[in-house]
Parts: sequence; structure tokens; C-alpha cells
Amino acid sequence: MLYALDLIGTFVFALSGAFKGRKHELDWLGVTVLAVLTGVGGGLMRDMLLGDTPAAAFRDEWYLVACLLGAGVVIVAAPGVAKRWNRVMIADAVGLGLFAALGAAKAAEHGLGPIGVVMMAALTATGGGVIRDALVRELPAILHKGFYATAALIGGIVFLGLNALDFSEPFALGAAAIVCSALRFYALVKNVNLPKAERLNQAPAELSNQPPEK
Repeated sequence: MLYALDLIGTFVFALSGAFKGRKHELDWLGVTVLAVLTGVGGGLMRDMLLGDTPAAAFRDEWYLVACLLGAGVVIVAAPGVAKRWNRVMIADAVGLGLFAALGAAKAAEHGLGPIGVVMMAALTATGGGVIRDALVRELPAILHKGFYATAALIGGIVFLGLNALDFSEPFALGAAAIVCSALRFYALVKNVNLPKAERLNQAPAELSNQPPEK
């Protein structure tokens, strides 16, 4: 069941990458590249940092097949998928939670400390989206909108806490995934975002040269 959900999450992430390619009017290869990197990019970066090579996506090529299917669906039937985008976003939230939980679990297996475990949860869940946005020269969405990376970080913290309390790994995985996905669902429904930093009126160097106020 967990494996099937993981593949579905990969497929949905690939859909978002492929749609980004359609938005920027890339050719079919470009759309496919974005789909693949969005679907498995976070896992690839995680595995490389952990020294777990070949990466999971290459040891089990069904993940790459899921990405290619996502690209093909968008190339062939983008308007039909777009009309059902709410359902895609629901599946995306489920995938986010699952990826965050699995990333945390893999980091714990490799002996990372608490901060490393939480960071790997977020990287696994959001790394593909960062690669996608960087390739099309957009500010990564996780840095300025949505409650996406924050939900993944909290999911990692939940896994870490339950693991420290000696709960079984399946329970910790499930709880972390559910909490992360639930937070993402809530953010989608209520349009929740983190507070944004206020823009400075001048560059820091210019502000530092101003005389002190009396």
C-alpha cells in the first residue's frame, strides 16, 4: 500500500512539472524532463546527500515510469487534467505527506541527527519543485507562497518525535504523513501562507550610510 501511494505521489508531482513545461511552451522533451525532475528530484538529491547510490529512482524504475506517464498525460490531455485540478491538488497533498515521512525515515536509518532528519523530510518532499522552478527561471514556489515546505518540516518533526518515543516505524510514518497532508489540505482550503518579510525602501548599504536619527 505504501509503495503504491509513493508511486501515485510521484505521478502527481510529475504532472505539476509537466504543466509547468506547458506553461513555458517547452517542447515534448522539455515537458518530460521537468516531469521527471519534479517527480523524483527530491529523492535523487536526498539519496546523493546520504550516499545511498544508485538512487532509489534508478534501482526501481517504476518511479521513472510514473514520471513518464505524468508527462504523457499532460502532453496528450492537459485541458482535461486541468479541469480536475482540485483532485490533483488533493493527491499532491497526500504525496507531500508521504514523501516527507519517507524522507525522514530514510535519514533516520542513515544515522542523521534531528536537524538532518527534518531537513531530509523537507528536501524529499519539495526538492523536485525547487529544481522545476529553477530550470524555468522562476522563484521557487516554496520560498514565497503556499504552506508547502512548512508542512513537510512539521511532518519530519512528527516522525522524529514519535521515533524518539519508541513508536513503531510504520506508526511514525503514517502519523507524519497524515499530519503533513492535513496541514497542506488546511492551507489549500483556507489559503494559509506564512507572513512575508516587508520590503526595504532602500538597499541595506544605503541604509547603513544614513546618519543616525536624533
